[in-house]
Order: sequence, then C-alpha cells, then structure tokens
Amino acid sequence: MTTEIRVRFEETAHLLASVREACSYDHQKVTLQELEEQMGVGDFWENQEAADVVIQKLKRAKDWVTSIDQLAERLEESNELLALGEEEDDAATLEEVEIESRKLLRAAQKLELRALLSGRYDSGNAFLSIQSGAGGTDACDWVTMLKRMFTRWAEQQGFKVEMIDELPGEETGLKSYSARIVGPYAYGYLRVEHGVHRLVRISPFDAQGRRQTSFASLDVSPEIDDVDASFDESDLRIDTYRASGAGGQHVNTTDSAVRITHIPTGVVVQCQNQRSQHANKTQALKVLQSKLVLLEEKKREEALAKETGTKRDIAFGSQIRSYVLHPYKMVKDHRTDHETGNIDAVLDGDLQPFIESMLRQKRKNE
Repeated sequence: MTTEIRVRFEETAHLLASVREACSYDHQKVTLQELEEQMGVGDFWENQEAADVVIQKLKRAKDWVTSIDQLAERLEESNELLALGEEEDDAATLEEVEIESRKLLRAAQKLELRALLSGRYDSGNAFLSIQSGAGGTDACDWVTMLKRMFTRWAEQQGFKVEMIDELPGEETGLKSYSARIVGPYAYGYLRVEHGVHRLVRISPFDAQGRRQTSFASLDVSPEIDDVDASFDESDLRIDTYRASGAGGQHVNTTDSAVRITHIPTGVVVQCQNQRSQHANKTQALKVLQSKLVLLEEKKREEALAKETGTKRDIAFGSQIRSYVLHPYKMVKDHRTDHETGNIDAVLDGDLQPFIESMLRQKRKNE
C-alpha cells in the first residue's frame, strides 16, 4: 500500500511543479501583492469600472496562489502522516493517507487541466457554429447530432447554451447551427474542437441501406468583451429575413432575423434568436467581432509559423475526428490518437476525455 501511496505523492508533486511553471506562480504572487496594494489607495473606488478590472485580476491571481499553496501544504502534511503511520505500523493512519493520496492526485490533475487553459480568451464564453459539409441529407442530420452532442456536453459542465441561429435542411436536420456557450473556460475547452468532424454509418435515408460518410465543420470563437465593437459601416452588408423555425408562437412574423457580411474578409454571421431586429443585429455584431479578432490572431500565428519554420494546428477544415457507427463502432481523434468504442456515450456528450487529451498534447507541442 505504501508504495502505491508514494507513487501518487510523486505524481502529485510532479503535476504541482508543472502547474507552478505553467501559471507563472512567482509572477502571480508578485501580481497579487501589487494589486492588493493598489486596492489600498484612497481613491481606488472612485472609478468603479477600473476597480472592477483590478478586482477580477486580483481574484484570478489569488485563486492560483491559494490553490497551489493549499495543495502543497496538504501534500507535505500527508507525507509526514505517511512517515508516522509507517513508523508506528498504524493501519488506520495508513488507510487515511491512502484515501488522501487519491484526493490529492485528483486535485492536482484538475489544477493541471486549468493551467492548460491559459490563453487570452480561454476563461470566457464561446460562440459555436456547426456547418454541414459533404453528405447531403446525412450531413444535415449529422449537424443535428453534433448540436445535441455539444449541448449535452455543455450541460454536463454546468454551462448554458443560447441558440443564435439555425438553418433547416431541405429534407431533415440542419444545414447550420450557431450558439453562445456561457460558462467558465467554455472557449478554452471548445477551441480544440474546431475543425471537421466525420461520420460513417449506414444511412437511414438510403433505401438500399448503403454506408454513407458525412462531414460537418465546427467553428469556435471567443466572446470578446475588451475590444472596440465599432465597425466601418461601408465594410458591412446587412440583410434582414424572416426567422425560420419549427412553427408555433415563437416564430417571428416579421423580418427580424439579421445576416451581416463583413465585405473585406467575407465573414458572414447571422442571428434570429431575439424578437427584435435591433437585438439580433447587436448579437450578430458581437459574433462578427469575435470572429474577426480570432481571424487576426490566426494570421499572426500563421506568419510566426512561416518565419520559424514550424507547423501549427491552426488550419480550418482539417479533419480532426471520425465517428464510425459501421462496420464497427469507434470514435477516434486523428490528432492525439485518443479513441473509444463507446460511441453512444460520446454522442451523448462524453467529450471531456478527447478535449483533455488534446489540451495536454497542445501544451507538449508549445
């Protein structure tokens, strides 16, 4: 038992060291002290907006420092208790330490995962868009399946899903779907799902029961709150249309839905979930802002990759994962080789193992 406990303690210590490095622990401590001193200045609360920004920064720094310090303290105390239990051959104490060693390792793993989400926008909300690709009716049905899968995943994380727009397929399913995912680190998690998702199955829409391969592309962008949302009107083409839907009292009878095209880049966004045209335009502009900021960041990454001769996983359209229902059952991520035969669980929202595997690989490649 004691050997297994020590192995867990060593792994916990290793993860803790990785977290310290990833989150710049020493810098976080200095930042925390500086922000606390800043809050102590007499006129600090005179500018409420500026004060709120400082408070949020302080909370993040304090959360990192406190979490790491508390875990390190628990690990030290557990090591001392293990030595005492071994010295006195106390089975009850060793059992207590064994239970604590598992808790410590789980806590370190959660902290490590949080440290992986250290990008500029990782801690915020996300905009998710799903677009049908090759596969006709099956591709539209695949969009509906992906919509359900990511909705279930979001619910499991305690996130809120707000539909922004959806376009029904000609026969069934959806040609496209977009939503706002609200929750801590929603973008940090979802950004690794960006790309093409492939489905292989016996088509329920084929009278001859043939196997069909369908594709859908996933686009994920962060919700941006700290940049200027103004646009040059000459760069925008704004169209209105009647919101689509399944019918009933929630379908608008006026042209309240809004489609905005950013002419210089060709980026198109649309929104129909609000009742008024003004509200839909406001939401669409926010999504457009998000996509343009992300586009600029990707251009900088591509330029850096070209200069350094390195290849980065930033290309939209790369096939990232296959979901095979026939002739066997398997979901495989082509970037990490992570796979499972329990495809029903994955389609029901069990995506976290794939997401975490990709986040850890990205950290290794950086």
